[in-house]
Amino acid sequence: MRAIALAAALTLTAAPAFAADPAEGEWFNQNASGKIRIGPCPSQASKLCGAISWLRPPNDKALDSNNPDPKLKTRPIQGMPMLWGFKSSGHGKWTGGKIYDPNSGKTYDSKISVNPNGTLKVEGCIAVICQAQTWKRAS
Repeated sequence: MRAIALAAALTLTAAPAFAADPAEGEWFNQNASGKIRIGPCPSQASKLCGAISWLRPPNDKALDSNNPDPKLKTRPIQGMPMLWGFKSSGHGKWTGGKIYDPNSGKTYDSKISVNPNGTLKVEGCIAVICQAQTWKRAS
């Protein structure tokens, strides 16, 4: 009986270690024209990545035509990676990542953080100058 109680106690105390980070999930971008699914990177589970999971029609058929790489100009925007390489800095903050803007074809240094109201602050930076957007949870 003690073994069962001990196992139950260990399971309950270990559960938060396996809980999803508050930044994980699906988010509407600032103007709700698209959704980005954020989760562990496929090749590095300790980092966060994100891909465009949905676009409002008629943009759902859009191609990455502004990409500077000619080989990528014909790939669909829906489904493509948009965020990658974010390292946790604790308390719902992630830094050291990159964000790709399909509207300009440019990639920026980026950081993300979960706000107290449950929204996500997404920043794209050039050197020390950053521009932020606020994304809302989709589900």
